[in-house]
Amino acid sequence: MTAEPISVLVVDDEPLARKGLIARLERHEDVKVIGQCSNGEEAVEFIKAQQPKLVFLDIQMPVMNGFQVVHELENCLSEMPIIVFVTAYDEYAIKAFEIHALDYLLKPADDQRLAESLDKVREYMAVKSSNRNSTKLVDLVSQLTGEDSDEIVRKLVNDEPLNDHKYPDVLAIKDGSEVTRVPIDIIQWVDAAGDYMCVHTEEGMHIMRKTMKELEKELNPAVFVRVHRSAITNIKYVKKLVSHVSGEYHVILQNGTELKVSRSHRDKVKAAMKM
Repeated sequence: MTAEPISVLVVDDEPLARKGLIARLERHEDVKVIGQCSNGEEAVEFIKAQQPKLVFLDIQMPVMNGFQVVHELENCLSEMPIIVFVTAYDEYAIKAFEIHALDYLLKPADDQRLAESLDKVREYMAVKSSNRNSTKLVDLVSQLTGEDSDEIVRKLVNDEPLNDHKYPDVLAIKDGSEVTRVPIDIIQWVDAAGDYMCVHTEEGMHIMRKTMKELEKELNPAVFVRVHRSAITNIKYVKKLVSHVSGEYHVILQNGTELKVSRSHRDKVKAAMKM
């Protein structure tokens, strides 16, 4: 039985760039290009409707760039497509991998580099659809490290080290010339306010100048669960998870605080509450 082809969407605001990439993709027998979009808004709607397995996504586009497309999809999809960024600017590479893109191609990507990227995609898909024992192993590593299962698979495909990091018991928060040591276990939730993080504890709130991504690295993900791209909560302070008539989910903390749960983080929150 022939395996189902990899369904692909190509997103780029330059018609010639789309045409060239599609022509090279069509040389691969197990790849099927099911659509092309010229901007980020079109891409979001297409992905929601057609659910391609793989998206080659340009970064620099008017109205909505590639990073914004990914953030929008994270809030509305329960399962993300595989993302490979394509751009003429290599300064975006680090940010691309920070948001868990599988690969990053510089324009114009030659046939060999494109083939290498497709090999990564095939390997990633093979690992994800492997037997139950492999799935249990990935889940076990996820429980031990606190790292997301999909992120573990991505790291295995890219030969990146898995997270063996020890998390601190205290968060050092600098305020001018003073540094306040805040015990991690009294932090109830954290939300973003522009370039700052508001750290809410049993004793009050602290402000720190740090990105959500940086702060997440200091918090044990087995305890602190991302409920939204702008909020993290300590699962021990979560009293209940409720759904509203609108379909939205919220967590209610023990002190009555209500935090919205985005669709992309809902399953992780549900899983954490069962622990």
